[in-house]
Amino acid sequence: MLTRSFVAALALLTVVAPPAFAQDEALQDEAVTAQVPQTRMPLAVNADMTQDQENILFLDLSNGKRVAIRLMPLWAPKHVERIKYLTREGFYDGVLFHRVIDGFMAQTGDPTGTGRGGSELPDLEAEFNVLPHVRGTVAMARTASDKNSANSQFFIMFYPRFSLDRNYTNFGRVISGMDAVDAITRGEPPANPTVIVQASIAADNKPPKFDLPVQQPAVQVPALPAN
Repeated sequence: MLTRSFVAALALLTVVAPPAFAQDEALQDEAVTAQVPQTRMPLAVNADMTQDQENILFLDLSNGKRVAIRLMPLWAPKHVERIKYLTREGFYDGVLFHRVIDGFMAQTGDPTGTGRGGSELPDLEAEFNVLPHVRGTVAMARTASDKNSANSQFFIMFYPRFSLDRNYTNFGRVISGMDAVDAITRGEPPANPTVIVQASIAADNKPPKFDLPVQQPAVQVPALPAN
């Protein structure tokens, strides 16, 4: 308990305040924290990728590695539903990790790459829970001022950050490929960002895909001769 409190205290020393991002200052939002229902839910996740493949998200990254994430409907049913829907629509394919902070987290899910974008679907109501933000946690990003502003952006934790607990919707955890997460290029934004080449649900049996589409050169239209 003492170690947890000490880590949480250290986390409050660094405050980052861009839009739709995970914020270190979340612990100060006492009004939000007080609204978290004190219900029992499973703390452990099933790492067996042969089971419940409907709730396994694969991210094939441009670094040549695949990440497997166990989605947890019991933790955040609406957020899991949103992630699965957008994945099957191909929304995350080609989207980069636009905000990657060493020792903190890697954030993606914005097709504009600016941290201000999202899908055309309505924002989600918060489903904050008691699950801790540990290494490998996958949670939804939101704006600092509106707890109900999560849409499509999410982040993966490099290291525990307990100041985020009960202030961001924790909806899954990495069960394979954490080395791929560790290899994501750092930066805000990175100079050469890591890209989600393909996101898929395990039950759909899509083969891995790591190569980005080749950009075709622009067609040069010859100029008309002068009269």
